[in-house]
Amino acid sequence: MTRTSQGMGAGVEVARIRLATDRFLQAASLSAGAEAARQSVRYELYDRVQSLFGDPGGANGFFSQVDAVFAAFAASAEDPTSSPRRQEALFRTQALFDEAGRIGQQIQAVREDADGRIQSAVEKANNLLKQIEGLNLEIARATVHNGDASGAETAQSSLIGQLAELVDIRVTTRAVGGVSIRTGAGTLLAGEGAATLSYTRAGTVTSETAFDEVWVTEPGGQKRSLLDNLVSGEIKGLVELRDIEAPATAERLAELVAHVADELNRAHNANSAVPAPASLIGRNVGQSFESAIAGFSGQSTVAVTNASGIVQARADIVFSGATMTVNGAAATPATFLTVLNAQLGGSAIASFVDGKLSIAAGGGNGVAVADDAASPSNKTGRGFSHFFGLNDLISTDRPAFYETGMAAASPHGFTAGETLRFRFTGEKGSKLRDIQVSVPAGGTVGDLITALNDPGTGVGRFGEFALAADGSLAFTGYGSPAPKLSVLEDTTIQVPSGVSLTELFGIGGGVRASRADGFSLRSDIRQAPARLALAQLNLAAAVGASALSTGDGRGALLLADAGERAANFSPAGDSSGGSISVSRYAAELSGEIGGKAATAKNRNDTASALATEAAARQTAYEGVNLDEELVLMTTYQQAFNASARLIQAAKDMYDTLLGMI
Repeated sequence: MTRTSQGMGAGVEVARIRLATDRFLQAASLSAGAEAARQSVRYELYDRVQSLFGDPGGANGFFSQVDAVFAAFAASAEDPTSSPRRQEALFRTQALFDEAGRIGQQIQAVREDADGRIQSAVEKANNLLKQIEGLNLEIARATVHNGDASGAETAQSSLIGQLAELVDIRVTTRAVGGVSIRTGAGTLLAGEGAATLSYTRAGTVTSETAFDEVWVTEPGGQKRSLLDNLVSGEIKGLVELRDIEAPATAERLAELVAHVADELNRAHNANSAVPAPASLIGRNVGQSFESAIAGFSGQSTVAVTNASGIVQARADIVFSGATMTVNGAAATPATFLTVLNAQLGGSAIASFVDGKLSIAAGGGNGVAVADDAASPSNKTGRGFSHFFGLNDLISTDRPAFYETGMAAASPHGFTAGETLRFRFTGEKGSKLRDIQVSVPAGGTVGDLITALNDPGTGVGRFGEFALAADGSLAFTGYGSPAPKLSVLEDTTIQVPSGVSLTELFGIGGGVRASRADGFSLRSDIRQAPARLALAQLNLAAAVGASALSTGDGRGALLLADAGERAANFSPAGDSSGGSISVSRYAAELSGEIGGKAATAKNRNDTASALATEAAARQTAYEGVNLDEELVLMTTYQQAFNASARLIQAAKDMYDTLLGMI
């Protein structure tokens, strides 16, 4: 501003410096920055997840190992007596499940990293809000006294930019000076005091971890869910990766690995080692024997053979729902074991303890089980030996499939009063409600489902559980999008198996994803490759005839073809499941993971470019244009030179006039 004194120029005076801002450009820059931060963390962390699987087309990638397992068994079929080929097949099988376990654990490590970064982001946001609110007071004081607040406004603008990278915000100017900040959904963060964000990280993260809510307490004391109000920003991206994308990948991995194990076990249960093993010890079926043995159809044979493969005794079983015969002798689910042992004549003993069926031979003999070729035994798509896991190749420490075969009238085996606690979360990850459900007094599966679906004491207001014909239990949420169900706590213990209700039916994605790191090659086969079952029992052999022979490799062909057999995959992650082969499912999962990683990169690149452009335009408006300043300086310099020459000319003329006098 020009200063004058008695009508004459007296220089200039700086009255006040104002920060030049364009609110539209500022809002666009903040929004673009928030989205760039969101996509950046999603790409960074999902790229880590994708790298765990290795190159999909490489020889050492995880999905290549799936094909290598079946190829190794095919090689064993060519020379079933070759110990090196057996060892190679077993080595590749164990390596596959070891790698699956490692990947599953590393996915959870990525989620744990995301969870820790959420807590760090919350702490950073709190610090920024305090500083912004402190500058609000300083700017307001300067405004009241007509002072210079440009320094505080510049510093505040920088802090707002950092806050926008954490959460999406809307900024408005206050009449008294400073700014008011709200989330995109309207929650007040600053302007009338600083809001406080709170979050407690989970610590060690597993597939079944339930995370705390991220809360924001407004300056007025109102406590709200922050996730309900988030559209973009780093915290939003971290929550999406932790709660949606990484769990979906873990569930798909577990579903694949579980079916690889199940199909190998299907083939191995149809085979026998030579000589046959002295005992067959099944897996924990998670229910009483009476419930487990009911519902079979078809025919199966239990044979006792000596070291040379000669049949010493055999029991031919014909199943027909709740009734059955053993060598023509009638049996019921309650009397089946008694009748079976009687027909084996003491050459082998069948027993059921802690949810596991076992058949042990005596006198140095072995046991083999095979289904009739024309009418194989079947329950929920699995044969007698396969359903009970009598000759599994791959063992696991928890239920691997959830087609229990139980009906509404089946006893569930849980004790009345035991509880489960569920959590329902919304589309954006915010908690809707925690619900605790107690096991009812009624002892059937139907009674249990009724209690679960009760609108008052159960989950009936959010969705319903339904029992399928194969005994699997599925939850369907109400609404679109439907709320997500997870299990916070399960105190139930099934008698006699000892498994929980969540484990038995696979309730919630967490318990299903946990299967990935629970598989391993059966220990006795790993130690003695000769126990690998590559032969098949000859059901035409009567007692006294040979039913097993060394060099029989037909069972190895079943193992080699296991990857091409259609299996019934359950919904997992973004997949709706359905009937598909293991090899095809692995190929689709490989393509999905690669596609998601590429999409995340494209979104990150696009969001970063948009944020850069928005920031550049804001800077162009608010910053100093050096070219323009150079032109102005040149103009002012030339004007100064002209004025100086004018003064000099006037002085010379005055001097000349004085000299003439």
